[in-house]
Amino acid sequence: MTQATLTIVTGHSRGLGQALAAALLQRARPGDCVLGIARQPSAHLQALAAHSPAHFEQWQADLADAAPVAQRLEQWLAGHEQAQQHTLVSAADAAPAQPAPAEAARTEAAPTIWRELRLINNAGLIPTIAPLSQLGSADITQGLRVGLEAAMLLSAAFLHASENWPAPPGAGVVGRKVLNISSGLGRRPMAAQAVYCAAKAGMDLYSRCLALEESAKPAGARVVSLAPGVIATDMQQHLRSARAQDFPDLPRFQSLLENGQLQTPEATAHAILQRLDAPGFGEPVIDDVRQ
Repeated sequence: MTQATLTIVTGHSRGLGQALAAALLQRARPGDCVLGIARQPSAHLQALAAHSPAHFEQWQADLADAAPVAQRLEQWLAGHEQAQQHTLVSAADAAPAQPAPAEAARTEAAPTIWRELRLINNAGLIPTIAPLSQLGSADITQGLRVGLEAAMLLSAAFLHASENWPAPPGAGVVGRKVLNISSGLGRRPMAAQAVYCAAKAGMDLYSRCLALEESAKPAGARVVSLAPGVIATDMQQHLRSARAQDFPDLPRFQSLLENGQLQTPEATAHAILQRLDAPGFGEPVIDDVRQ
């Protein structure tokens, strides 16, 4: 049996999310699966997937309304759990086979068993850059729903559906990881960023609560809320486009670009996946890729 990895990435169609999904496809092994969830599909990733041994799937969904997405994810995982259980039972019941001819051995596909399940909550948005008193209700609710509520709903669905996932022979338990992409702005205040700061601060604290809950289980998931540093993405461009009278920190974000202090999404994705793959993932729960 081929033992592989499932990774779910939200906000995979651009920026850091696209770089994460691309890196996963490029480093994939046979049997790996990458599931992306975003408002729009990525043609770039679909083209990469044609040359990857991984199975790649894209769901087009608005995470401002994440409840139906979480329900779909739980049902999708439940179907795969049943399939994995069936594969393991069938393999255990099968009589030892005679050695196959060389040609048959090359062409017969081995069943895939996922040995590790991973959820990367990357989706987030910065609403209109202005003081809270100038924001409409849609700005506030959408920012919190995409940046915090969606991550919590998807985490709950992922953990519930995978809690009793059948393990391959000799593996003990299937590894489960939740990686929340946080921000330094969840750890310090900034004017005109109340919604984004609140969403990321909430992500950090819910990650700590979740880690406590999972650590009390015999085979609990490992959880990290990781600040990715400053990255050359559309989000940074959005911040630099703000009006100076609305955004006192505008000069700082302009200087990050001018002084070459922005990391590429690709370099950041590589560093993040190194953390995700590390044996010590989960400690500390609140982390920064620059440390």
